[in-house]
Amino acid sequence: MEEIIREKKRIDIAKLKKTGAVVLPSIFTIANMAFGFFAILSASEGNYVLAAWFIVLSYVMDMLDGRIARLVHGESSFGVEIDSLSDWISFGIAPAYLIYKFVLKDYGFWGYPVAFLYVLCGALRLARYNVKSHFGGSDKDYFQGLPIPGAAGILISFVLAYSMLEGEGGMRSIKLVMAQMPFVYAAIPFIMIALALLMVSSAPYAAFKGDMLKPNSIKGILVITAVLSMLIAYPQDSLFLFFSLYAVSGVIAGIYKALRGLFKGREAV
Repeated sequence: MEEIIREKKRIDIAKLKKTGAVVLPSIFTIANMAFGFFAILSASEGNYVLAAWFIVLSYVMDMLDGRIARLVHGESSFGVEIDSLSDWISFGIAPAYLIYKFVLKDYGFWGYPVAFLYVLCGALRLARYNVKSHFGGSDKDYFQGLPIPGAAGILISFVLAYSMLEGEGGMRSIKLVMAQMPFVYAAIPFIMIALALLMVSSAPYAAFKGDMLKPNSIKGILVITAVLSMLIAYPQDSLFLFFSLYAVSGVIAGIYKALRGLFKGREAV
């Protein structure tokens, strides 16, 4: 029976490849790259909020391409590589350039190495992920180091939230979050350096794949409902809050893991 099921699956995959359905994920990957490029162009023209929203659209495309690839059995080594290149443009180069134009240019020459460090560590993070994927060393439940979309999320959501202080956006805001924006603005160089280092760190970050948040479980339904409600009510502030909490979660998990290993080592002695 199992052999029949496997054979049927092979036939179904062959049919999908014949109809060209496996090309579909690449369309979303290219759209991800395109929106990242549009973000760079928008930032160069001083349209910082529009640039940030283009990167948000890149997020949507990035989330869809992987899921569609699995759905139509279109996973391939080429797909992994082009996806990483798209991510580097959309979540590495685009947000670094956006933040340089928005904040770092005021620091003169010192804005250059800060922006470049972020881009460099983003590339290293993606290269490490690709190597692990090719050799089967990646963990389905956790990422090693802050994923580059997570790092970019803090930067672009900061631009969106800060824009409301300047009268742009026209949406409701969380006062507590908005009160921190001037401090975040001043700390951006240090935040970018921290994000760069977190990307190449070994800190464990939840991947939110598989069974971690099943939509048919009570826990999954509650979390998804809460997140969507916050995003609808306070889109800019919620994005900044969620991405910041995610970045901090890996640091806390890494410290906990290190301490647990230390205590276990002492007990063994």
